[in-house]
This record gives sequence, C-alpha cells and structure tokens, in this order.
Amino acid sequence: MTRKNHPLSYKDAGVDIDAGNALVDRIKPLAAATRRPGSDADLGGFGAFFDLRGAGYKDPILVACNDGVGTKLKVAIDSGRHDTVGIDLVAMSVNDLVVQGAEPLLFLDYFAAGRLDVDEAAAVIASIAEGCRQAGCALIGGETAEMPGMYAPGDYDLAGFAVGAVERGAQLTGAAVEAGDVVLGLSSSGLHSNGFSLVRKVVERTGLGYADPAPFADGQSLGEALLTPTRIYVRACLAALREGVVHALAHITGGGLVENLPRVLPPGVGALIEPGAWPRPAVFDWLQREGGVPEDDMVRTFNCGIGMAVVVPEASATRATEIFEANGETVHRIGRIVARKDGEPAVAFG
Repeated sequence: MTRKNHPLSYKDAGVDIDAGNALVDRIKPLAAATRRPGSDADLGGFGAFFDLRGAGYKDPILVACNDGVGTKLKVAIDSGRHDTVGIDLVAMSVNDLVVQGAEPLLFLDYFAAGRLDVDEAAAVIASIAEGCRQAGCALIGGETAEMPGMYAPGDYDLAGFAVGAVERGAQLTGAAVEAGDVVLGLSSSGLHSNGFSLVRKVVERTGLGYADPAPFADGQSLGEALLTPTRIYVRACLAALREGVVHALAHITGGGLVENLPRVLPPGVGALIEPGAWPRPAVFDWLQREGGVPEDDMVRTFNCGIGMAVVVPEASATRATEIFEANGETVHRIGRIVARKDGEPAVAFG
C-alpha cells in the first residue's frame, strides 16, 4: 500500500524525461539528414530558423497546412510495424502544399503516447525523416509528448505541420482551367491514408489478422500491404510546374475524385472522368467484395488508384505526361474538362 507521504517523482507519474532525451539524441542525425538550403535542420532549441532568401526566394508567399494519418495508425500499432506511417504523415501535408504551386520547405511533427517507447518512436520519426527526404523539405523540429492516462497502453498519435513557399504571382489556383483541358491521373501506391475506419471494419468482418497473408498481394502480410505508404508527388509536380504545363493539381484523399477535383475547378466547368481509363489496384476490389461496399461509397471514400489529378491544356498533355513519367510517376489520361451548367455535377463518370 502506498503511503500518502511517499516521495513521488515525474517518472512515478508515468513520464520518463530520460527516455525523451534519449529519443532526441536518436533522432538528431535523422533530422540533420534532411538539411536543405534555408535550414540547418538542427534539433534541441526552442524553435528553428528558416531563411527564405537562402532557399532562393525573392518575393515568396508562404503556404501552410497540417494533417494526420487517421486510423491507419491503429493498423500500424496492431501490426507492430512503425516504419512507414511517418511517410504517410509527411505525404498528407506536402501533397496538399504542392497542389497550390508551393515547394515544401520545412516540416514539424507531433508524437504523443501514454508511455514513450524509444525504439518505437525512433522508428516512426525515422520514417518521417524519410518522407521529408522524398519531399525535399527539412525536418526542423517537433514535439514528443508523454501523457499517461490520455492514451491506452501501446497507442500513440501523430500530427504534422508543413510550410512551403511560392513566388508571388505563381500560385496555382485552378483559375486557368477551361473546357477542353485534359485530366491526367497519377497512380496511387494503394490506399494512402484515407478510409481506414472502413478498412478496419472490413478486415474485422473477414476474420483475418494483420499477420496473415494478404489475399490481394502476393508475398506480403495483410498489415504490410495495408500499410504501403502514401506516395509523395512533390518532385514530379514541381518539375511539371516549372515547365508551365499545369493548369491545376488536386490531391485525391478522403472523398476521392468526386470531392477533391471540384476544389480546383472554376465556375462553369466540370470534369468528365472515364472510370475504365486506369487499372484499379487489387486492394480496392478486395475491400469492395469483402465489405459489400457500394460503388458510390468506394469512389467517395478511397482514391481508387489515382492519388493526384493533373489538369493540363490539351496541347501540353503529351509533354506533361513525359515530365511525370521521367520523374517516376505512372500516368493515365482519365478524363477531360467540359462546360457545366448550374445544377450539374462537378465530376461525372461516363
């Protein structure tokens, strides 16, 4: 029985300062590996400086966004695989930045757990650093919070915050989109980071465990296949933007093409999408079959194989395709922009 006058420490309350310090020491070289012009990417101070002039900007406008990974984290936790969700965290923000014409410059992360497991947290943050490397932005800092009583044992949460820049006048707003433009689709790597509450319900219905073989992916466990990280499209999109062949970009996240493509279309136009114009990854067919998910729900919940939509002038479609393919993307011509009357859907399939 604990005596009321027994001395208590912060560690007795569930917070281990030494573990936090050990984690900082582990991740310093990870952050340092993401250095880029404008940032020294050192950790340990109260904040971090970023030199926009040093990054090559003359009259920049800053663009900022934040996001999380959603319940995909539960799959990572239940699978015991923590080495990819950090890429998802970065991707969800930097892909949102680039669709506005902005180059991602810096990233900050927030990692919270009931009890800090240094090895687990280091694996997560290593994957965040890898995501930053893929996006060309610097991991300049973050926050690690150990909060006993707030999270169930073994659980953790992630949030990310990204800042980018675009030269004044070069913002991508979609205002240039017009009827006759072509819609290109860049292939997704799978589910990315949306719809996992439904995914987990389907997995529960099948009775499969995350260690079982994935029915739709040879040689992978179910957990490994579902945790395939979100594709980061930044470098390819920036290359296309530099050549001036893009009218609009739309990051296809929750809501699918139906909800996300209209966000970059000006009044008076819509998108006519050809549903058979690209192969749908097997994971989506498996989810639909096992869950009995209606097609309308599929296209409003998942990316269904297209992670980024690109609107380009008809005359630039071939060149844009060449640029994206040269930067490692798989490109499909998935539709066109058409005139739209009031009351007609912004995105139609046909």
